[in-house]
Amino acid sequence: MDTGAERVRGALSSWSRRRLLGAVTAATAMTTIPAPAAPRTPAAAHRTEADTPSRPGRPSGPRPLFLGTYTSVEGGGRGIGLAAYDPRSGRIGATGTVTEVADPSYLAVHPHGHTLYAVDEQQDGGVTAVRLHGYEVLGTRGTGGAGPCHLSVHPSGRWLLSANYLSGSVAVHPIEASGALGERTDLVTHTAPPPGPGQQGPHAHQCITGPDGGHVLAVDLGTDTVYTYRLDPALGKLTEVSQAHTRPGAGPRHLTFHPGGRFAYLANEVDNTAVVCAYDPATGQLTPGEPQSTGTGEGTSYPAQFVVTAHGSYAYLANRGHNSLTRYAIEEDGARLRLLGTVPVDGDFPRHLALSPDGRLLFTANQRSGTVSVFHVDGARGELRLAGEPFASPVAVCALPL
Repeated sequence: MDTGAERVRGALSSWSRRRLLGAVTAATAMTTIPAPAAPRTPAAAHRTEADTPSRPGRPSGPRPLFLGTYTSVEGGGRGIGLAAYDPRSGRIGATGTVTEVADPSYLAVHPHGHTLYAVDEQQDGGVTAVRLHGYEVLGTRGTGGAGPCHLSVHPSGRWLLSANYLSGSVAVHPIEASGALGERTDLVTHTAPPPGPGQQGPHAHQCITGPDGGHVLAVDLGTDTVYTYRLDPALGKLTEVSQAHTRPGAGPRHLTFHPGGRFAYLANEVDNTAVVCAYDPATGQLTPGEPQSTGTGEGTSYPAQFVVTAHGSYAYLANRGHNSLTRYAIEEDGARLRLLGTVPVDGDFPRHLALSPDGRLLFTANQRSGTVSVFHVDGARGELRLAGEPFASPVAVCALPL
């Protein structure tokens, strides 16, 4: 952890930049590597076969949508936004707010669907559990670090993993049968390698479980490194097993796995690139390939994150500076991303994106414009079509559809 006053000031400045960056003003490429508020009325939409109500397995009623925000910035929200969306039209309507959570900038749901978890992205960081039935707040546990910006639930449903951006550390909390969180079982701070160019220290930006279930991967923007840990399933302890390094100054932010489990896609925030990574499930070793274009032109566009379709044929990348989504075709069983082009998000600074569970809708949380955009996804061709006017949501930084 940073100990000197100068380093603390630098880290706090970096945290402020992260929180407020979105609140202030504002062709084919290939890479291959070997495996080791009130709703607005949407514009009239052209009906496709995928949109017809008779299609088997198509959800027929409104579905929940949870919205993350910052409560401590001007114009921010009052807590976790509660909304509902129509799975056919994509129309969103507000239903309420869970107000007892401060700065819930990232959200995740338990695999059993009974509990929602939120980071409290504050100097004294925390993670909060909310029972979905009745929206009862079950309590908050400290993360042991500052500025937690990401969390995820282990597939077993027994552990909550979180990343402290400001202090460059990852935390593990046990999840009780009720969905509430127990006392932290581990906290690991990234001390090596040293920070990359322009960084004052480590900045853990994401913590997820690998497709094998036994490894946890932590993406650190400050050290240009993805750390792999083995998780003890009984004790909730992390043991480092490997490190994967990007080129200096890349600023890796978010990693998303291909459904095949052998490849993953890394969004680099600082140098505006995307990287295909090979993954070895037996060892947890991640091997980054060569950086490739996001299709947004020169300059930094602050790529935020990837999502990948369930069948593994297409990937989408949110570009905040360019206010667009990059579309990639996924080829060679996940080993190759082929750039298809970009699509405007009809909003400003798309911080987070998520696919609906059926994969037919794509949501982008647009931080600066305070909106959520919804796209219809053509599963066969990977094309995106706006579902209508964006939905107003204060300082929208996360959109989680169920």
